[in-house]
Amino acid sequence: MEGLKIIKRLATTGISIGKPAFADAQFFLANCYGNGSLGLQIDHDKAFNLYVQASKQNHPSATYRTAVCYELGAGTKRDHGRAVQFYRKAASLGDTAAMYKLGMVILKGLLGQQSNPREAITWLKRAADNADEDNPHACYEKTGVPSVIPDEGYARELFTQAAGYGYAPSQFKLGECYEYGRLTCPVDPRRSIAWYTRAAEQGDSESELGLSGWYLTGSEGVLAQNDTEAYLWARKAADKGLARAEYAVGYYSEVGIGVKQDLEEARRWYLRSAAQGNHRAKKRLTDMKKLGAMRRVRHERGRQNGQGIEDENCKVM
Repeated sequence: MEGLKIIKRLATTGISIGKPAFADAQFFLANCYGNGSLGLQIDHDKAFNLYVQASKQNHPSATYRTAVCYELGAGTKRDHGRAVQFYRKAASLGDTAAMYKLGMVILKGLLGQQSNPREAITWLKRAADNADEDNPHACYEKTGVPSVIPDEGYARELFTQAAGYGYAPSQFKLGECYEYGRLTCPVDPRRSIAWYTRAAEQGDSESELGLSGWYLTGSEGVLAQNDTEAYLWARKAADKGLARAEYAVGYYSEVGIGVKQDLEEARRWYLRSAAQGNHRAKKRLTDMKKLGAMRRVRHERGRQNGQGIEDENCKVM
């Protein structure tokens, strides 16, 4: 491929005579080796070496990728100290992803670093100020550091900024805010449903459950009530392992909302939810067990009284 030959030539031109090659070409070629594009075999060693060469020329994105390689041990020995060193260098060079990563590393004390909220906030602020479609995360994470947020209105602005870039967790947050009137948002079913829908389209399980709730109740003039849709959206989230959704599917199955009533199916979903620590699911399992015991007692009394198993008290819901 002629294009690949040109990229390789640009990535090595000048090296043999002690002059730097084109850092952008080195970065591009490194990515090709990293993901196997342009017909190249994946080669993490070559990718790492090219990232390092470009980083020596202060290429921000290549410096960030070098840090990732050190963190994961891709193409080089895993070295968290060196990873932090390169994250810091990339952040100083203005790489937004590195600013965010460094902020989270320092905030949570990851990669062998001591937690330093003050410095972490500085980097998260810088990352949020430089957020774009490729790096919306800092706007969302920044809202989780109380000392960063002077008021709820500012938090809403950050969520809106990240949501506008297509960041599903922020879209879910806005859906929640407009549903319950949080962070100075008015209660607005239309906006809530719209944000939940945008996040659910990306597979966000919390938003899928949010839509389930809206379909369960409906909203006059906005969304028609639909038990089947309520069940299906909850099921989507439950299939992804969201404990609250597993509980919801259990409840829908127990009562017969949007799906045929099935106590055994309900019990299976409650068990899955309870295994993740959901207290409501644990309570339903306990209640179902007690109810089952009561039915057995009534059944036995009915037999003794000659009423048989078709006694009205013995029927399951």
